[in-house]
Formats: sequence, structure tokens, C-alpha cells
Amino acid sequence: MTTMNSVMDMQSSHTDLGKQIVSSVVANLNQGNVADAVDYFGEDFKFSDHALGLEFTDKMRLEEFFHKTRELFPDVHLNVTAVFESENHVVAEWMLTATHLELLWPGREARMLRSLPGASIVAITGGRISDWSDYYDRITARRSRLADFFTDWIEQ
Repeated sequence: MTTMNSVMDMQSSHTDLGKQIVSSVVANLNQGNVADAVDYFGEDFKFSDHALGLEFTDKMRLEEFFHKTRELFPDVHLNVTAVFESENHVVAEWMLTATHLELLWPGREARMLRSLPGASIVAITGGRISDWSDYYDRITARRSRLADFFTDWIEQ
């Protein structure tokens, strides 16, 4: 016999699924477990970094992007500050911190700790991520070097 409490528990656990998936991806990325993070993406997915103008639909390429992020910013950490879930979508507000190499003048550089607020909108289909979009300020991020590795150069 199905009770109201069991129905509410099922709805609650379904509702929390998206939050759990997003939290697991973030935790894995923070720990450097890139392959485990990418495992949460479905076979047919899209990952978009709107600030950098990058889009990935291939898991190997997405793994490469996350690995390059850790290579360029070894101390990168994503702290989720708020999570909202509605049906099959999750919105996560976050603060990214990482050390950035700042070129002061020729031959002089300094390591600067940067904090970057942003948000991710994630669609969950069949218990897997089908769409993940990151939004943040490109100029503040100073991640253009990262984008350069994934942008195809076209000569005119």
C-alpha cells in the first residue's frame, strides 16, 4: 500500500537526484577525479562554457578540458553556494577560486589568488546530465589561456 509519506519520500528523493548529481560532479572535480566527474554525463550531452565560448559533446574532449583546467590552475576549487532544483533542472550558484599567474611587466610575474562568482544550469535526463551550461564573467576569470587550447584557429 502506498502512503502519502512514501509518495512524498519518492518525490523528495527524485527531486534531490539533480542536486546529488551536481554535488558529486563538483566534488570529483575539486578532488581531481575528472573521469569520475565525466561519468555523470549521459552519452548524448552538451557542456557549454559560455564565457569562453566553448562547447563539448564528446566525453574524451570534456575530460581533456577539465584536465587542462587543473594543469593551468592546480589549486582550482569550486564552492557551490546555493542550489535550486525544479523538475529536471538544477541551478547552482558557485564561487571558483584559483591562483592565476599575472604578468606584471616583461620578466616579472606574480601569483594572484582570484575568486570568480558564477552559475551553472544543468539538465538531468534519465539520471544523467544531458546539458550543463556555465555562466561567469570572462574578463574577470582570466581564463583565455585555457580557451586557447580548445579554439580552432582559422586562417583567412
